[in-house]
Amino acid sequence: MTKVIALANQKGGVGKTTTTVNLGIGLVRHGKKVLLVDADAQGNLTDSLGWHEPDNLHKTLATVMGKIITDEPLQKREGILHHAEGIDLLPANIELSAMEVSLVNTMSRETIMRNYLEEVKKDYDYVLIDCMPSLGMVTVNALTAADSVLIPVQAHYLPAKGMSQLLQTISRVKRNTNPDLRIEGVLLTMVDGRTNLSKDISFILRRDFGDKLKVFKTEIPMAVKVAETSAEGKSIYEYDKSGRAAAAYEALTKEVMRNGKQREKHQAGLSR
Repeated sequence: MTKVIALANQKGGVGKTTTTVNLGIGLVRHGKKVLLVDADAQGNLTDSLGWHEPDNLHKTLATVMGKIITDEPLQKREGILHHAEGIDLLPANIELSAMEVSLVNTMSRETIMRNYLEEVKKDYDYVLIDCMPSLGMVTVNALTAADSVLIPVQAHYLPAKGMSQLLQTISRVKRNTNPDLRIEGVLLTMVDGRTNLSKDISFILRRDFGDKLKVFKTEIPMAVKVAETSAEGKSIYEYDKSGRAAAAYEALTKEVMRNGKQREKHQAGLSR
């Protein structure tokens, strides 16, 4: 059964795209079939995987969502690109900004992305959606299409206010369009273990939200190599496989896989 995870936080620069790439390729390294969906008009995910001029791509997420809206036929795997490290990508570019506007007047506007993914996700074990740093209509589409939400939080600022806004949006989506949506977990990123600030934020996050939702045991360390991977179009496993960041993303991958197994066991128990 395919699992769809949206990576979301309306605060930019928290490591959503880097986490999408390295979690996705981490899952591939464990034998999983994975599709990444770039749901950000800036095309950062697309750029990070080596397509450095996303605006020159002719078929993107905006293309396939447009066809869903107008009931045009979609070819199997239309617009999907394949990366050398074994992962598939549905790219995005500036055209997604126009889609954000178009969705406002579209019937069943929150479910367009879900309708698309229902057709393509059968070929994958995981679909990871890299959301834009806003809580607009494309992000609502991603949350409506997802089974769960993974929330990266940068360990350089107090996350409580931004977290509360995102959790409110998730609650609205649960009420209106996706009652089964769950929190996959909160992931601390860009952690500098040498500073009291990172330690304080880790403590506050676990204190304030740990009883309400899962906070991943894994924390992603601050590392220059992580930032460099985007320019190279590679994952951290290819670029710095023996570094601390690669080890952290491998640990995160295993946590996410354990989450899935525990949930499957729970659901199997309920169905008996």
